[in-house]
Amino acid sequence: MKSKKPSGPGKGKQKYTPKPQEVRLNKYIADAGVCSRREADVLIADGKVKVNGKVVTEMGFKVHRSDKVEYEGRALKAEKLQYVLLNKPNDFITTVSDPHGRNTVMNLVKNACDERIYPVGRLDRNTTGLLLFTNDGELAKRLTHPSYQIKKIYQVTLDKPITNQDFDAILSGVELEDGMATPDEMAVITDDKTVLGIEIHIGRNRIVRRIFEHFGYRVEKLDRVMFGTLTKKNLPRGKFRHLSPKEINQLKHLSGGRRK
Repeated sequence: MKSKKPSGPGKGKQKYTPKPQEVRLNKYIADAGVCSRREADVLIADGKVKVNGKVVTEMGFKVHRSDKVEYEGRALKAEKLQYVLLNKPNDFITTVSDPHGRNTVMNLVKNACDERIYPVGRLDRNTTGLLLFTNDGELAKRLTHPSYQIKKIYQVTLDKPITNQDFDAILSGVELEDGMATPDEMAVITDDKTVLGIEIHIGRNRIVRRIFEHFGYRVEKLDRVMFGTLTKKNLPRGKFRHLSPKEINQLKHLSGGRRK
């Protein structure tokens, strides 16, 4: 009987090579920050997307992360998704760049990650508080779409005490030039009735300021203290932090429910 020589570790065995991770093409496009998955499906159906040089119109088509995906001639890169929360200070504008050289919120998060992130919605130059940044195009679209009614809470400082009559009128709804604006809740915070908290899901431009200006009040300070499920707890003014996995899941769950 012939004796067998002991083999070394792994000798005689075929080396295992894991298959590259496959993802749906619409997710790849969304991860690249182009648009939401639903919008990506439209781009694919319209023949605007190429994979390795060939137009793909098949729904549910899967690609490897190493594949070359192009949209309108531009190569896309599915980046690691980032979620960064900033406590915006005063005198910063919510734009990616400014031709007049003014301070933008991008200056405050430029060291947050290597990926290119964008603000979700906007805050006025003189409005402070919570502002989310991400390269997750699908989530950003949901968080800003009015039909998902994402809750936002502001602390408002007025130039004079609010009257009981105006308080009730605001809660009942205000007819502005671009439609009705009805807060979800409102409360007086200080004894002098100049500081209030207002909860609203409407995302129209300068909506909180315009509500109070409609009744003759000037908003001296406006601070967003809650956005969706996110709060300013342990986040100093002008600083940012990355969301935890739990916070990300909460936001996705919040924006993934039935549209209203």
